Amino acid sequence: MSATTADPRTSPVLHLRGPILLGPEQELSEAWVAEGRIHHQRPELAAGTETQEIDGVVVPGLADLHCHLGIGDGGEGTTLETARQQALTDRDTGVLLIRDAGSIIDSSPLQQQHDLPRLIRCGRHLARTRRYLIGYADEVEPEDLPAAVTREAGRGDGWVKLVGDWIDRTAGDLTPCWGAEDFAAAARAAHEAGARITTHTFDEATLPLALDAGFDCLEHATGLTDETIARAADAGIPVVTTLVNVDEFETYAQQGEKKFPAYAEHMRRLRAGRYERTRDAHDAGVQLLVGTDSGGVLGHGIIHDELDELSRAGLDGAAVLDAATWAPRRFLGVPALEDGAPADLLVVPGDPRSDHRLLRHRTHVVLGGRIVA
Repeated sequence: MSATTADPRTSPVLHLRGPILLGPEQELSEAWVAEGRIHHQRPELAAGTETQEIDGVVVPGLADLHCHLGIGDGGEGTTLETARQQALTDRDTGVLLIRDAGSIIDSSPLQQQHDLPRLIRCGRHLARTRRYLIGYADEVEPEDLPAAVTREAGRGDGWVKLVGDWIDRTAGDLTPCWGAEDFAAAARAAHEAGARITTHTFDEATLPLALDAGFDCLEHATGLTDETIARAADAGIPVVTTLVNVDEFETYAQQGEKKFPAYAEHMRRLRAGRYERTRDAHDAGVQLLVGTDSGGVLGHGIIHDELDELSRAGLDGAAVLDAATWAPRRFLGVPALEDGAPADLLVVPGDPRSDHRLLRHRTHVVLGGRIVA
């Protein structure tokens, strides 16, 4: 497998003539990139050092907190080389930080390839037996869930992903896959292993169980209600948006309508409320984090479609940019454009706080101090 491993010290020094956006309301007029890092003051340079001037608004690289590297278009596990190509596709759209929310293969070798986005892995999905997509997850019963959580905490990078609900074919509708004690035991096992735990959740009934148990994050969260929005806001539990995927609920409804009409109606209702629910969560103070759910059903390279969906939900450009850049980094403990941070950044022709669509028109993608796209 090929990978770019060039030493950033051999790359030219970049003089960024900004503004450099350090946060939603904080900026610098200029900065430098040298030896793979961003510098707020001009560094000492040897005589004859090549310097490249770059004009434009500088923002941190985009983050995708719900991405699946190593899952093929048909839902099957795939090769590391294909996973690498998926990561490159995401990188070239400006995604420079990925939290992989479950993969069928061990994608850890990708973390050693310096031309790929920074990768934080959840290990493999954990699901209830026969209650998820075939082949995606390690499927377990409640008595085995804590041990499975502990195992996946060791396989990932401080994150575990639990499938909290799915269609129950006996009930003919979405229902939680686990009881309250199961959710609590899973959270305890993750935290005792030094990991955080998140859950896939579509159904309204799952959210109180995850919040009661002390889960650290919520994926999709299409079943948010006024009560659970208030609880998530008070507890500081973020929601990873996957609105492009939620738009596909009509397809899922059609596929299940003949056998499971209640499920089909439920999925249509969740889809219809997606923008209002997202806007209400944002207005209540729930931190929204951008995720695409790329891999499997959806292809890679769709981050800007997700940003467009957040805008349709009523978020302004500054809120969209925060959900895609600074907020994910704060949550994952990854630096943005602080002095001395790794130089993972985008250059765009205007201020995306006014119009997030400017992020589609990047002039430069800089990863680890090197211009890669």
